Amino acid sequence: MTAAIQTNIDSKYEELFRTYFSSLSYFAQKYIPDLDTCKEIVHNVFINIWEKRDEFDFDKPAKSYLFTSVYNRCMNFIRDNKKFRSDVDISDVHNYSDFSQHTDNIEAAELESKIWQVINSLPERCKEVFVLNRFEGKKYQEIAAHLNISVKTVETQMSKALKTLRDHLKDYIQILLFVLLKNLW
Repeated sequence: MTAAIQTNIDSKYEELFRTYFSSLSYFAQKYIPDLDTCKEIVHNVFINIWEKRDEFDFDKPAKSYLFTSVYNRCMNFIRDNKKFRSDVDISDVHNYSDFSQHTDNIEAAELESKIWQVINSLPERCKEVFVLNRFEGKKYQEIAAHLNISVKTVETQMSKALKTLRDHLKDYIQILLFVLLKNLW
């Protein structure tokens, strides 16, 4: 492995660690009350990734893998410690639906954050038109009057904003559909 490739893997690993360590530790606390134990579990997940870094695809989204790994290690920890502690009842541990709900919330929060990143990256006038329409419920004619621009300009700016959102959020469409469909059930 060349030094440049190793440096790239090292920086991607560090970014992954910095991005997810805290949220994974707090996520683990949902199942194990001791924060130090939770941090140790999360460290072990990252150690495992580091040991297999040559096979790990750092270019793929890793969030789901990380949260599932931490969840599984928490369950293993509880199972293993139950052997030594009679006061631990595995039924006291949150069930899988709690895990599922939590990961859904994380995905929804990630999606919302990404949407706002894209909105904030829009040119100022385009962003202003989009926010007035989508968040304040103003019609195109109201926006045009408010900003002293033509309705055609409002239409153009909205088209530009929606195209930018589509282009930047295409990787998130599955999450969006899943969250929307789940909320309908």
